Amino acid sequence: MSDIKIKIREFIIENFLFGEGGEELKDDDSFLDKGVIDSTGVLELVEWIEDNYQFKIEDDELIPENLDSINNLAAFIAKKTSK
Repeated sequence: MSDIKIKIREFIIENFLFGEGGEELKDDDSFLDKGVIDSTGVLELVEWIEDNYQFKIEDDELIPENLDSINNLAAFIAKKTSK
C-alpha cells in the first residue's frame, strides 16, 4: 500500500470512523455509499487534502471519480502532486 493510501486510510478512520471499523473499509469502497462520509465530511476531506498536499482542489474536481474512495483519492492526489 502506498504512503498516500496509508495516510488517507488513517485520516478516514480517525475522523469519520472514530478509530473503529477501518479494517472493513476496502480501498475501492465508496465513502458515500458506505455512509463513511456525508456532504459535510467531503468539505473536511478537501480541507485535509489541501493542507497536507499543498494544492487547491477546484470546484470542477469535486466529483466522486476523484474523492469517493481511497483508491480514487490516492490517484487524484498522485496526479495533482506530480505536475
